[in-house]
Amino acid sequence: MRRAERLYALVDLLRGSRGPWSAARLSQEFEVSKRTIERDIQSLQMAGVPIFAEHGVSGGYSILREHSLPPLNLTVPESLAVLAGLGLLETSPYGAAARRARAKILAISREDQLAPVDQALASMFIIDAPPASEAAISLIPEAIAARRVIRLDYKSEDGNTHTTRDVEPMGLLRGGDSWMFVGWCRLRDAVRGFHLDRIRHLDITAEVFPERDPAVLDADLSRWHTRRLG
Repeated sequence: MRRAERLYALVDLLRGSRGPWSAARLSQEFEVSKRTIERDIQSLQMAGVPIFAEHGVSGGYSILREHSLPPLNLTVPESLAVLAGLGLLETSPYGAAARRARAKILAISREDQLAPVDQALASMFIIDAPPASEAAISLIPEAIAARRVIRLDYKSEDGNTHTTRDVEPMGLLRGGDSWMFVGWCRLRDAVRGFHLDRIRHLDITAEVFPERDPAVLDADLSRWHTRRLG
């Protein structure tokens, strides 16, 4: 299991549990060391996930119940809109999470809703860019949340030039038919956008960078017609 998948699974386990889980018990569940679990918990906490430790003999890690969304009662058009939106995220850094969310929505949908939704989805098509390596791109949201410097091997548009860059990630951008992440490129000393399908290798370093003025990114994005999703 990749680390990004383990982090999602760890949140799901704690969210569905009726009691705390110790680090030792979690390490057995995920077949990793206790130290790895502790690092995972720390990363999730830095990303804003409300995990807290309960001390004592029966203590361990728990998550605030409020972190879960309440059950939704979606109409057929609403289900269609949500599932279609999740489909558009297949080649994004949230692809794995989108597939899990899709499965959960289908699992709670009424039988009489599934047929018209499936029929409508079957008539939708997407011309997309070649998918990037999911193992690499799934780490990007974690790096953005934790403000960790990303080191990547990046190839030029013609594929003839390769550079190694240290980047302070600032956000994700959907441009045309491909996903990019934008950040402060230390090689170019400026904001740059990086196409996910051109990333050959990506590592999250231990360096935490100070948050830059949001106006720096806004000024760069002002060259295009962009909108925020939240």
